[in-house]
Amino acid sequence: MNNYTLVIHGGAGNIHPGMMDAALEKEYQLALQTALNKGYQVLEQKGTALDAVAAAIVALENNPLFNAGKGSVFTKKGLHEMDACIMNGADLQTGAVAGVRNIQNPILLAKEVMLHSGHVLLSGNGASEFAMSRGFAFMPDDYFYNKERYDQWVDIRDTDFYQLDHKDDNLKGTAPNPDYKFGTVGAVACDHQGHIAAGTSTGGMTNKRFGRIGDSPIVGAGTYANDATCAISCTGHGEYFLRAVVAHDIACLIEYKGLSLKAACEVVVLDKLKKMGGEGGLIAVNAAGDYEFCFNSAGMYRAVKSSKGEELVAYYGQASK
Repeated sequence: MNNYTLVIHGGAGNIHPGMMDAALEKEYQLALQTALNKGYQVLEQKGTALDAVAAAIVALENNPLFNAGKGSVFTKKGLHEMDACIMNGADLQTGAVAGVRNIQNPILLAKEVMLHSGHVLLSGNGASEFAMSRGFAFMPDDYFYNKERYDQWVDIRDTDFYQLDHKDDNLKGTAPNPDYKFGTVGAVACDHQGHIAAGTSTGGMTNKRFGRIGDSPIVGAGTYANDATCAISCTGHGEYFLRAVVAHDIACLIEYKGLSLKAACEVVVLDKLKKMGGEGGLIAVNAAGDYEFCFNSAGMYRAVKSSKGEELVAYYGQASK
């Protein structure tokens, strides 16, 4: 039986000890551990990597601490527009949704797109039509209301400024806050058969306009999985991750240049992406169950559990394991 591994993230950014007190740290610890346990239980029961990824992300989407699902930020119009993608490394099947509203768990809708639509990416009203045709329940706007997210939006809603998921107590939207974080959530997994999968979900940027879509639902940019190389879920400033095609670039370095998982991640995140001005990070796993955290920001909410006895929940510090 293959080693099996689950890795999750809840966003990266300028995450440092000064931005959280002991009570908030405890909340994040519990949230990450809960999601980790949900996904890992699937692997323990010999479930698929795809199902483990979905289970872990559902738990993260249901927690308002994270900018995905229930905790999604407000757009310029005071709405919630969510993106998600899931990919199966065994056959490269993929499903994604962009700009969806009132869906409790966008990652499950992305999975439904993969399994039952005949397409890869559905957006906006079309994605909603598909959701209705598949029997998805729609949640009221109040379900997604979060006072902290609302206050972040109120500070800047009358400006042309948009911001990442962060607490903006002092600057009132005039400039990026030094305590920002990229609140995307994601998971990657390797199951007992050696198949891998990846998934990513996000609420995007506060006060975003024009139906802006980041890297999260875009195959090869924010999400990618191929049994022959690796599974990747990214979190960061989406425009840079899109331009650098980060997730697929890592897979290419492994496939065509023979780099290790660790080396490929570091080339892209710590060198290529950083030179572009892109900030953020990613989680990765391969078909042997090996995993990596890699980020060029101060921290990343992250956790891992494997059949080899490895288990970690962390937020700050270096990406080294």
